[in-house]
Amino acid sequence: MTAGSPNFGERRGRARPSLIVLHYTGMESCEAARARLCDPVAEVSAHWLISETGKVEALVPEEARAWHAGAGVWAGIDDVNSHSIGIELANSGTHPFAEPQMSALERLLPAIMARWSIPPHRVIGHSDMAPARKSDPGPRFDWCRLARQGLAIWPERLLLAPANDAAAFRAAAHAIGYDPSLPDDLLLRAFRLRFCPWSDGPLGPDDLARASALARLSIDRSGQPA
Repeated sequence: MTAGSPNFGERRGRARPSLIVLHYTGMESCEAARARLCDPVAEVSAHWLISETGKVEALVPEEARAWHAGAGVWAGIDDVNSHSIGIELANSGTHPFAEPQMSALERLLPAIMARWSIPPHRVIGHSDMAPARKSDPGPRFDWCRLARQGLAIWPERLLLAPANDAAAFRAAAHAIGYDPSLPDDLLLRAFRLRFCPWSDGPLGPDDLARASALARLSIDRSGQPA
């Protein structure tokens, strides 16, 4: 049995997990990633590690605060580590995610979401909450596949926006969970990396249409950002 990581602490303020953050390891192998996540000198960790072959390893108890997210903001939360479960996917970031790995993730996510009552719109990428520093799980990760199973969100039933309205795009992105203090270019880049990864150029009506559709999915029944 693989030893867990020593790199964790207590969740601050008695916080409960309300987010799941997906990462890629960005290393040459799962073994190298595991060694780093379990190295006390490195001071990084995650709750779960999934290999390319679909092997799932628990490295930190879910009740504890793993050190996976770092500085960043999502939905007004600036201590994401205390409010999240971190899942590392062994992938260098240069190739698609293996089928056994995706299948393993699809089995793991529903159990975590059920244990902590985490809805699909609060399953995010590292790049969503720290776009100035991170790009994982990257443009090759299949978010749409997860969304089809209710494990994430994806823009559907788009109504094309009539104009490139930067203020409306920013408001929709904020409702989704993005940090409202991000500059316009970084906000657009982070949004596209997640929801339209091969887009480029200035803000367009399709960006606003996607953001508006996603904002509707991210608003709870009380009408407040979720």
